[in-house]
Amino acid sequence: MSQNLIEKIAQRYAVDLPEGHEARSGEYIFIQPAHVMTHDNTGAVMPKFKGIGATKMANPRQPVYTLDHNVQDKSEKNLQKYAGIEQFGKEMGVDFYPAGRGIGHQIMCEEGYAWPGSMAVASDSHSNMYGGLGCLGTPIVRTDAAAIWATGRTWWLVPPVAEVELTGKLKPGVTGKDVILTLCGHFNHDEVLNHALEFTGKSISQLSIDDRLTIANMTTEWGALVGLFPIDNTTLTWLRNRAAFVAGRGLSGVPSDADDNGRHPRLNEDRIAELEKNLPAPDKDAFYAKRLTLDLGTVRPHVSGPNHVKAMTSITDMRERKMKINKAYLLSCVNSRVEDLAAAAEVAKGKKVAEGVEFYIGAASSEVLAESKKRGDWQTLVDAGAIALPPGCGPCIGLGMGLLGENEVGISATNRNFKGRMGDKSAEVYLASPAVVTASALAGYIDGLEIEGESGLKADVKIADKPKTESGSLSVLDGFPEIVEGPVIFCHQDNLNTDGIYPGKYTYIDDFTPEQQAGVVMENYDPEFGRLVEEGDILVGGFNFGTGSSREQAATALKHRGIRLVLGGSFSETYKRNALNNGFLAIEAPELVNELKKKFGTDKLTVKAGFTAKLNIPKSELTADGKSYTVSPVGATAQELVLAGGLENWVKSKL
Repeated sequence: MSQNLIEKIAQRYAVDLPEGHEARSGEYIFIQPAHVMTHDNTGAVMPKFKGIGATKMANPRQPVYTLDHNVQDKSEKNLQKYAGIEQFGKEMGVDFYPAGRGIGHQIMCEEGYAWPGSMAVASDSHSNMYGGLGCLGTPIVRTDAAAIWATGRTWWLVPPVAEVELTGKLKPGVTGKDVILTLCGHFNHDEVLNHALEFTGKSISQLSIDDRLTIANMTTEWGALVGLFPIDNTTLTWLRNRAAFVAGRGLSGVPSDADDNGRHPRLNEDRIAELEKNLPAPDKDAFYAKRLTLDLGTVRPHVSGPNHVKAMTSITDMRERKMKINKAYLLSCVNSRVEDLAAAAEVAKGKKVAEGVEFYIGAASSEVLAESKKRGDWQTLVDAGAIALPPGCGPCIGLGMGLLGENEVGISATNRNFKGRMGDKSAEVYLASPAVVTASALAGYIDGLEIEGESGLKADVKIADKPKTESGSLSVLDGFPEIVEGPVIFCHQDNLNTDGIYPGKYTYIDDFTPEQQAGVVMENYDPEFGRLVEEGDILVGGFNFGTGSSREQAATALKHRGIRLVLGGSFSETYKRNALNNGFLAIEAPELVNELKKKFGTDKLTVKAGFTAKLNIPKSELTADGKSYTVSPVGATAQELVLAGGLENWVKSKL
């Protein structure tokens, strides 16, 4: 059968698949990614690794450590933390990049870890960025990182895949950042939530790698798990230029695992030539759950926000508002590469930052900084009054100098403008391209360049019919039940967040027992839930169940309460990962959820339905209230994790 590119790469990095089995969307598989990156959170993964009894890396060439988040903090405590990570990396033989080298995602690209056609993961949500180079990049959680260190593998649920076709030609002055802000602002009803995206179309050829990395990076904010671009001549040219650069920087810049000739182990002509011979591509008749189209010729610079990316306002409208700003930012993994700094310098040349505005700039890496200085762009920005920060994350995540104060307004070329992320909770943050951010810093209010020609965005989305799958073909492992059945308890709320499921005030009580977790589950959502629920129930929730923080107790508390499994219209992907990592199933059943909403309405937060739900594992079939529904298969990978009681126990069994 045919496969899209996501499925093909997942197939390549899957392990323990039955012979002849093809990876498909909706399937749980074990994966052995080419690389796993951790940054400052390496310090949090280390005790997990040691706690499961691991003493060495399964493959020291697989992990990559990059210190990038809190690089401005020179306190003894942080320096000790950084030194501990570096020492651990040396003991384990892992590639390590110190504070100052740059942002981890940029390093993954610059050093050839994010290789086209491969799969690389990171314990950071912006690993989607690797898709700009045709590498399947996707986020994992810290437990997954520890599992990969110890065994070389973890699990992945292959997402539904959407095609995003780009047509038309960008107008001069319109950038990749404008494209992704437009996609986020126009398709703003969760059209791509928890999907993997494949960008297609002849118009991609006009997008530079910097533009592609920007777009792929912010597919995270759009709600996707992957944002993958095709591998084309632009990709190959970028690789060759990069390989020539690393060859010319001398032995001091070559990783410790270089070959006998001092050649870079990843970025070299032989490897590029081999890739060119076998460019991975989707099959012509590959299935996509959705097809979105965007005419690039109709994209114009917009500003997103404040406080989320789903609202966009044209530059013309923002200029009329005269929205005064206090701070401006040109930094982070999404928009602080050479092209971004050059675009900003072009706007700032011969001008000065407005009085009362602080304009912060930080390069994505030390190599970007060096190139920008060589071109003169960095000095142009400094001469204009920009405040230079070291290569790293910094104010993008609320660390270091330059944070927003009470009731301040900021405009930023970063990827997130969540309330409170970049400073005080009362502050407001807008997102825009480097050129718009710079123009705003100079004007003192949100401003930007006008683009000639009519606007009138042309974009569309179409949902495809899901192909029918064969029933009764799924095998069941010894000890795993073929039927999972229980009375239905229904909680209709969409976007039920983890604080509603498991109150935050209990999250950091380390000695809170399973029984105590069970006693407070759903307390914030509905105090009646604890009285109505019974052991053995099947919970049916709404859409985007488990959104919000990454606390794993939102999954374990339901498990401890005796819930057999959770059915939802859709789930936060982090919630789903935490559930299976703790041996607990969360399965999407949107048709059932819609039926129950029609039947019971929304007057009561919790309803005992009065009937049972039955999940037939071999048939991937759910029956409830006299109706049957097809659900995604609970394959051998998921079964194995449930039987083990979660990922940590599974890892222990493999050591």
